[in-house]
Amino acid sequence: MIVLGYNGFTRGAELFGRLYGATGVGRNLLVGHDAAAALMVDGEVVAAVEEEQLSRVKKTSDFPANAIAWCLDSAGVELDQVDVVAFPWRFSPTVAEEMMARICDGDLPVAAKFDALRRTGELYTDMLSREAVYGDFVQRTGYELDPNKLALVPHHLAHLMCGAYLAGGGDAAFLVSDGRAETLSSVMGELRDGVVRVFDEGTVDMASSLGVAYGRITRYLGFVPNNDEYKVMGMAAYGPPPLHNPLLEQVVRLHENGSYTISIPADVRAYYALFDALFCGDSEKREEFDFRVKVAGLAQHMVEAVTAHQLRSLTAASSLDTLLFEGGLALNCVANTKMLERSPFTGMEVSFGASDPGVAIGAAVYAAGLRNRPADAVTTPYLGPSYDERQTLDTLAQYADRVEWREEADVTSVADRTAELLAEKNVVGWFQGRTEFGPRALGNRSILANPAFPDIKDIINLRVKHREPFRPFAPVILASEAPRVFEMGKKTSSPYMTFVFPVREEYQERIPGACHVDGTARVQTVDERQNPALARLLRAFTARTDVPCLLNTSFNVAGEPIVCSPRDALECFLATEIDYLVIDRFVVTKKDH
Repeated sequence: MIVLGYNGFTRGAELFGRLYGATGVGRNLLVGHDAAAALMVDGEVVAAVEEEQLSRVKKTSDFPANAIAWCLDSAGVELDQVDVVAFPWRFSPTVAEEMMARICDGDLPVAAKFDALRRTGELYTDMLSREAVYGDFVQRTGYELDPNKLALVPHHLAHLMCGAYLAGGGDAAFLVSDGRAETLSSVMGELRDGVVRVFDEGTVDMASSLGVAYGRITRYLGFVPNNDEYKVMGMAAYGPPPLHNPLLEQVVRLHENGSYTISIPADVRAYYALFDALFCGDSEKREEFDFRVKVAGLAQHMVEAVTAHQLRSLTAASSLDTLLFEGGLALNCVANTKMLERSPFTGMEVSFGASDPGVAIGAAVYAAGLRNRPADAVTTPYLGPSYDERQTLDTLAQYADRVEWREEADVTSVADRTAELLAEKNVVGWFQGRTEFGPRALGNRSILANPAFPDIKDIINLRVKHREPFRPFAPVILASEAPRVFEMGKKTSSPYMTFVFPVREEYQERIPGACHVDGTARVQTVDERQNPALARLLRAFTARTDVPCLLNTSFNVAGEPIVCSPRDALECFLATEIDYLVIDRFVVTKKDH
């Protein structure tokens, strides 16, 4: 069985921009962001890529024409061979009626209700309905799909299926929490024997979305909502935990059944006024680092308190030992660690596709049947494009006036030479194998550096990434070495940078570049099976330096997608102060280096 999953709408940006003002700072506040495609063949995900990596438009919501074409081509599959096309949104007529009822039952004046109904109607008819989704697919692919082959999958169910598949498909309690699905923002329940049971009493309406609330605070602090929330998370660590939290006291109400209500107005001016009143802020204070740290700490504390409340109800209702956490909130790795360590769960899984790129995988998994996964299917994030030696050399030749390169004899020589470079205060672009899927660079499209240098974070932030100096970097380490360097708690590995761990005291001075201001690190563990090239480099680097890990950050600059092709890598290399670029067996330097 061949299933194609995808996320994205041709008219999403246009309609949300015109109807709801989702432009400028609010450009990512729309349905279909993080467009992607994934292909399943006989129960195994064989290809997946985000549209942004091919189109080079960050967080694009466009129909993923490039991603679909690449997935099919890489597997040698034609569209007429695909059995099901799975789409991770189900705006059914029942959902549409609920959307209309909410408007009619709301507190808006009559004229405003008519306006809201008009906008919702246009959005539904032109973009969200089954007919619109089908027409979009046919128009953009040029293929007359059998309408019966189009499967619409509820958004939260797609999130859950992605996490369940990548965790191995076993029984687990689950929590899905993000900005919005069709009408809800969070669901919880159990997955037993492949059957999903939602605990209806714990569902949270879209109007009380924790993800949207965090996004509004993100905007209030001068960042881009639905894009820069991780900056708020990182900034929060610069201050002490709050003694009291006006958000929890005046904005959030926790209910006994595990749900909650969040009361923040949707209008930007209104919620700025609310936050100014809650935080004693104004336009000048919002520019001050200490004030932003205080507010970021309150926002982070709100997330941790609300998710802990959800878990208390979930653990009371479920006897299962493992938790699956998916959705955009699952990228808050600081909260993830606290959720696990403070709960009775013995294990917790957050996938590399936890945010919206993953719903392309999840929709395909649901349509294919979760239990059909082959026993020998490998869980790997390295599902995107790769480039052979000929393609790499052809690209290098096009830049021969600006770069020069040396070919290493074999993979061992590549690891040894790169380890030699990293032993010094060099920043290395590392480009190997297939592109990773999801928002994190997991060692195939990465910028690497030596964490033993105390100022290496500043060098990368200012000279390479062109981003804020408070931003931390993640260490990558062999899984066998991680417990020696980090306090891993209940986790034995963390392959996708979805948890943070305290750095053991004896290592904080040895790897200062890997320590955040609070002494923690967002760790990526690696083993030979997951990523042999990166594991080989880590062994060579540690043998040469006695430093047990490397700094790993995404191979891009602020505002750009992670590089995908050799051309992307060379353009980024030449536009920054990256010292060396290692593409497969080629070590590249700038001619003026």
